[in-house]
Amino acid sequence: MTEDHFYKISSIARIFKFEPGHVIFHEGDKEDYLYVVLEGRVAIEITVPGRGRMRILTADPMDEVGWSSVTPVVRQRTAGARAVLPSRLVAFDAGELRRLCDEDHDFGYYVMRRLANVVAGRLMTTRLQLLDMFANPSEQNEE
Repeated sequence: MTEDHFYKISSIARIFKFEPGHVIFHEGDKEDYLYVVLEGRVAIEITVPGRGRMRILTADPMDEVGWSSVTPVVRQRTAGARAVLPSRLVAFDAGELRRLCDEDHDFGYYVMRRLANVVAGRLMTTRLQLLDMFANPSEQNEE
C-alpha cells in the first residue's frame, strides 16, 4: 500500500469498541461498513432454521469482517457478527471505499485483491465445515 493509498483509506476510517456479546451487525442488515479487527475476537454467525444462531467463523486481529459491503451486487449482510472478547475494530465506510476504488484503479486493485483472499479463505472454511458435517452428521456443532 502506498502512502497516498494509506491517506485515502484512513480518511474514511472510524474506530469502534465493542464489549463481549455486543452484536456488531445482524444477518440481513444493509451493509454500511467493512471492518478490520484490531483487537479482540468477533464471532461470525448465521441463523439456521430450527437451530438458532450458529458460529461459522471467528475473526481475530487483522481479519476482515463484512467484505460483501464492498462487492458490486451483495449489499446486505450474509451473516451476523458479535464480539466474543472486548474488541476494537476499524470500520471503513463501504460506499466511500467503493468510490475510492473506482477513482483510483491501483488502489481498487489492491483492495479487491485483499478481499479476494478473504473470500477464498471463507470458501475454504465453508468447504471444510461441509465436509466435516457430512462425514460426522451426529457431531454437528450446536453453539
